[in-house]
Amino acid sequence: MTPPTTRRPTAPADARRRLAAPTVAMLPRIADSLSFLYLDIVRIHQDDTGVCAEITSERRGTETVYLPTAALACVLLGPGTSITSRALATFARHGTTVLITGSGGVRCYAAALPDSLTTTWLERQARAWADNDRRLTVATAMYEKRFGAGTVPTGSSLAQLRGFEGQRVRAHYQLLARQYKIGRFRRAYDPASWDTQDPVNLALSSANTCLYGIVHAAILALGCSPALGYVHNGNQQAFVYDIADLYKAQLTIPLAFSLHASTNPEAEARRSFRDGLRLFKLLPRIATDIQQLLDPDTDRDTPDPEEQLVDLWDPITGTIPGGLNHAEDTTP
Repeated sequence: MTPPTTRRPTAPADARRRLAAPTVAMLPRIADSLSFLYLDIVRIHQDDTGVCAEITSERRGTETVYLPTAALACVLLGPGTSITSRALATFARHGTTVLITGSGGVRCYAAALPDSLTTTWLERQARAWADNDRRLTVATAMYEKRFGAGTVPTGSSLAQLRGFEGQRVRAHYQLLARQYKIGRFRRAYDPASWDTQDPVNLALSSANTCLYGIVHAAILALGCSPALGYVHNGNQQAFVYDIADLYKAQLTIPLAFSLHASTNPEAEARRSFRDGLRLFKLLPRIATDIQQLLDPDTDRDTPDPEEQLVDLWDPITGTIPGGLNHAEDTTP
């Protein structure tokens, strides 16, 4: 009697397995990704085709929408959302950041990070953050990016920079309030009394949270830490707030004031913000701005390596190749 043999997977099965585990070289760079996708009251799972979201309603029954996981920078999961481990693993393999948020994308509670990250930019970020002089230099560069080169007086302290920022933001609010004829405006963010806030504040909070999600995804895609901020401090999203502040005056603040008469400012802010990003091309700007802030002299024309192996730290040379047997180096 012929003993049973183990059958090898068929060629189609091998092909599916290879496609399901893309290499780093196959993944799009963060600058080439779409911006974000907000989902709530859906079930996200993976089938043989890909990751899909199931939406169930009384009128239409159950509908299935497939998600472009490899092209998404960030997915915001709101209340009423469930996701399977297989779907979450696919997001991680494709380098998509998954954020767990509150209703409307407001407030971020947790994040699932992709594992294919290098530490090149994290090390540059940490070195600049740990040195007070370099940290002030980065903070000053952030204010100059917001207000224009040459607008920050040389030798300004961080307290003076905060004062300049407050004056400019207040003036920007007053200008937009006059433009839209809404009277005096005061920025307010109070989750405990959310429904009592005016449409401008609701729209601004909703749009800002979407902006935070995109910035968070870009920071993680570069391998940086969202917690090591240069202006903000003491929060796991300190660096997210630093970078997001570079774009609020151009993106979220004018949008919020334009929705001052909206009956559903949160949803309209998300939709309008997403549409506006197609013209603004935010993700390439975030990646370039972070690199310029952390290392102004870096050569961004040099192509990124397709794969980066884990190296070993050495106090003399800095790094030495990993994945090798170094026993000969220490053998007498």
